Amino acid sequence: MTKPKIEIVLASTRGFCAGVERAIEAVERSLDRSPPNQPVHVRHAIVHNERVVGRLASRGARFVEELSEVPEGSIVVFSAHGVSSKVEEEAKRRNLRVVDATCPLVRRVHHEAQRQVAQGRTLIVIGHRNHVEVEGIVGRCQGQVQVVDSVAEVEDLVVEDTSRLAYVVQTTLSVDEARRIIDALRARFPDITGPDTRTICYATQNRQNVVTLLSRTVHRVIVCGDTSSSNSNRLRELADAAGCKALLIGDATELPMSFVEGQAAVGLTAGASVPESIVQETIARIARTYDVTVREVGEKERSPRLHPVSFAELDERSAS
Repeated sequence: MTKPKIEIVLASTRGFCAGVERAIEAVERSLDRSPPNQPVHVRHAIVHNERVVGRLASRGARFVEELSEVPEGSIVVFSAHGVSSKVEEEAKRRNLRVVDATCPLVRRVHHEAQRQVAQGRTLIVIGHRNHVEVEGIVGRCQGQVQVVDSVAEVEDLVVEDTSRLAYVVQTTLSVDEARRIIDALRARFPDITGPDTRTICYATQNRQNVVTLLSRTVHRVIVCGDTSSSNSNRLRELADAAGCKALLIGDATELPMSFVEGQAAVGLTAGASVPESIVQETIARIARTYDVTVREVGEKERSPRLHPVSFAELDERSAS
């Protein structure tokens, strides 16, 4: 029986970004360096992807939400999302051996936030208040900080001195979403200062740009990514906003074939914390029913060179 034909229009910029690769490598190298019978603990999921977390757990990594779950003196890896100053202080107090895998692009937002607060400004953090990255940003500032995640919340802001305001942006927001909130802030507080959308990470921007391109050529878009992944959710929302029907799947088994039925072409992409294996498994699942051709769109990503993770605390204590 002849299979019906379908074209998969694949985003050339997809999947792991440099910051995610760096964080995963930090856990793997920590596992390689840890003494026998001394587990490596990771505070929060190193990245928002169940398969990645599961693979590292199978190697012996133990994922925790709070440092109170980590025995004193143990190895602990901070995730790519960053942590608050309070978490860092607790790690020092409990003599934990820290490997800090905070993405350098998130760290850049930390520095900007701290600089603005140190200059006496009230800081507005544009982002999702329950996201771990936002919690880390807020927790590094000793001053007045508020979080807004919508234009509507801008209207409800109450600040003491409207001439001393600044903002920073969560790195994984939708560029369009962030710009709308920034415009609302500037309209209400003309003296506010901030970096436009430049702190949104390059990987988030690049993946969003290609989804916009996909949406011009197909009517349905599949986004590989966990529901807990902010940047993956933004890709789905962006495709929806462009008039495509979009579906977020954790892996190929979650794809109902009815989603692609009757389509001459479908778009396919993946969030920045998704391994390429999930993308290829999704293509293979479709190929079991359809005669598939694959066409990539968009330019290949040029990843920046990020500062390597430091293993100084592990190496120093291993030598002592």
